[in-house]
Parts: sequence; structure tokens; C-alpha cells
Amino acid sequence: METEKTIEYRQDKKDRAEMAIEVRDLCIRYRRRKPYSIKKHLLHFKYEKSNVFEAVKHVSFSVPRGNILGIVGRNGSGKSTLLKAIAGLFSPDCGQIDLKGNTVSLLSIGVGFQKELSGRENILLSGMLLGFSQKQILEKMDKIIKFADLGEFINAPVRTYSSGMYSRLAFSITAFLETDIMLIDEVLSVGDTKFKKKSLNKMKRLILDENRTALIVSHSSGMLEDLCDEVLWLDDGEIRMYGETREVLEAYEENEACGI
Repeated sequence: METEKTIEYRQDKKDRAEMAIEVRDLCIRYRRRKPYSIKKHLLHFKYEKSNVFEAVKHVSFSVPRGNILGIVGRNGSGKSTLLKAIAGLFSPDCGQIDLKGNTVSLLSIGVGFQKELSGRENILLSGMLLGFSQKQILEKMDKIIKFADLGEFINAPVRTYSSGMYSRLAFSITAFLETDIMLIDEVLSVGDTKFKKKSLNKMKRLILDENRTALIVSHSSGMLEDLCDEVLWLDDGEIRMYGETREVLEAYEENEACGI
């Protein structure tokens, strides 16, 4: 266990570092409509009100430039919602997200591709959405395609891809069209063993850059312990624990083993 002096030293060091991400009092809410009978609705002319689900509840944290933050929690705890909010896909209902002017990319299965377009066309589209020029994207196109190793499927519509193929393309785009901040949502856990190893090695090389910051959502404690400076544990949309990697992972694993 860390002593109070150690915790104070680590926080002071963090306070003096240049921040890449600052999240303050973040809340994300969904509106869910209650199921209703069309017949009953027409006969009684009653409007069924929607109920509100709060996926992220007053979450605050900061990540220094060059650090890697792991995020753990059960399914439905708000991990993916948090990443999508940081990526700009969701607007906060309250609170603030400050990326300090950094560029950001999100790797997540089912997010970011136009499924009727080919893999090649999606590389161009994704790159332009990340702020790269057509010339910059075309200069790296061959490297992206080679790393993804999709063969003739690179010219097929993305809707025909398996989750593993989707993962290959998504990771390859982000790996070669490098942004300041990388948000990774379980992408490294999808695909065959050979590609997992290749992508993990590539990821390690990318985040060795002291100016690149990453947030990684994963159920692989081994990978998080290997890569992360700190870990954030989300539970029902709230921060359950946030701090040193091994300490948080041990507490999380113990909690899961007990089924609490």
C-alpha cells in the first residue's frame, strides 16, 4: 500500500506536469423511452414519458501528456461512453472535457466507418475526419493496407467485414495516422493471435513517444499492468478507484472474484 507521503509526491508530480486531458464533473445521460402499445396510445392519447439513464456520473480526472491511463469496470459501467465523450461523439450533460488543443482518435468496434464504403475509401474518410489532408493520407495508404492485411477485402464494403477484420482496419488507420491522444476500446482483444501480437507491439512502440497520450479500455489486466501508468475503475458510471496501476487492478480483481 502507498503511504500518504508517496501519494502526495505522485499527485504533486502530476500537478506540475503538462496535462493532455482534463475531465471535470462529467455527466452523460441517455433518454430511454418506455415500451408502449400503439393501440393503447391511439385510444387514450397518452404520451409515454421517457426515463433518464445516467451512464457517467460526475467523473473527474486528468492525464499528463505522454501517460497511459487504463480504464476497467464491468460491462455497462460507462467505460465506452466516457471514451466516446472524450472523442467528441457525445456532448456532456454537465461538466467539461479539455483536450488542451490535442488531436484525438478513437478505436472502437462499430464506430467510425461508413459500412457501404470499401475499406480503402474508409481509410481516406477516417483520415480526413482526423484532420489529415488527402496527400498525407495517400502517403501512408500503402502502409495502412499492408499492416491491416485484409487482402482483396480492402476493396469490399466494410459491412462484409467480420469484427476481427474491422478491428484490423481500425487499428491500422490509427497506428499510421498518428494523433496526440489515442482512445482504445477493446480493439486489441479482437482478431487472431498473430494480429493481436503485431498490434500490441505496434501499440507499445507508439506510446513510447513521450508526447503521445492514451486511454485504454480493456478486460486484460496483464496488458494494462504492462502498459499503463495509472488505472481508473468505473462502477455504475462513478469512479470507484483511481490511482497506481497494480493497486487498482488488485482491488478490482478481488472485487470481481467476490462478485460484489
